[in-house]
Amino acid sequence: MPLSQAIDTLIRRGTVMPATPLALNAQRRFDERRQRALMRYYADAGAGGIAVGMHFTQFEIRKPGIDLFEPVLRVCAGEIDRRSKALGRPIAKIAGIEGTTPSAVQQAQLARDLGYDIGIVSLAAFKGAMEQELIHHVRTLGKIMPLFGFYLLTGVGGIRLSYAFWRELAEIEQVIGIKIAPFDRYGTIDVARAVADAGRGDSIALYTGNDDSILYDLLTPFRFGPPDSAPTVRIRGGLLGQWACWTRRAVELHERVRGLAEGGEPIAPEWLTLSAQITDANAALFDPAYGFAGSIPGVNEILRRQGLLEGAWTLKRDETLSPGQAAEIDRVCAAYPHLTDDDFVKANLDRWLNE
Repeated sequence: MPLSQAIDTLIRRGTVMPATPLALNAQRRFDERRQRALMRYYADAGAGGIAVGMHFTQFEIRKPGIDLFEPVLRVCAGEIDRRSKALGRPIAKIAGIEGTTPSAVQQAQLARDLGYDIGIVSLAAFKGAMEQELIHHVRTLGKIMPLFGFYLLTGVGGIRLSYAFWRELAEIEQVIGIKIAPFDRYGTIDVARAVADAGRGDSIALYTGNDDSILYDLLTPFRFGPPDSAPTVRIRGGLLGQWACWTRRAVELHERVRGLAEGGEPIAPEWLTLSAQITDANAALFDPAYGFAGSIPGVNEILRRQGLLEGAWTLKRDETLSPGQAAEIDRVCAAYPHLTDDDFVKANLDRWLNE
């Protein structure tokens, strides 16, 4: 199932793609009304795509007894399509695909049948496997739908992957993008170099998932060889949990950065200052001080304060804000009001909740 021309163009040019959280009520049951409100928020904020079923939607939605994978994907797909039609522009639907091959195949088939454009493949279930097993897994899923590779942070279940793995993955025709999220400069360069060496810099869209270095990734022209002969590859957009909140500001930032990249303008020092501020804000939300234990509650807490979510709850009752995390969120919100979009949300919240 090839991508539509409009979605293909959007992905290759680069866009903002928030990884949506899961909306729950106080009984930790799926809150369809607020899940729809999140889709409306992201679309009206200018996001070009929305990822559903990844870490922030909680991998546990697939577990027997919870059984939320299909309902959540269905609700989100329907709302994204309605918003796309109302706005008159394409919005890509990206489905998280996780688990061993039999389960992942079922997820990909369901996502395809629900109209998702792209599957993004988590390899966390393959700890200890040989890399050829992972390549076979991706090739199998590629027969079902176009794919994004996914280098997931080891701190939340990802596995270390070599340059050789990414070089071989880049040869798979159905891989049309890679989310780079190891939170590691060495791993990030491995992926960028593999795509450059494969000669697929124009056909594989690189997206940052490094929430700790978003702006740095977007500003960097990667070139692995002499400047007069080596091709340049760039990270064109972001598929980020960080962008699941303050999304309007993320869209504005991405547009400015893309203008810099396309215009070949020099990078002013103020951009590096802004990069550090975004990383500081991310530390409060993602909770690296406690091994990212509060990352999902941290983003949910921002959405709760804005009124988009009823609470910061997750499916795990013991998954809450870490000690001191709420105070850190208070600090960064006060220090960096230019990173928040509270006024935008306030002006539209009633409409998003009640349409």
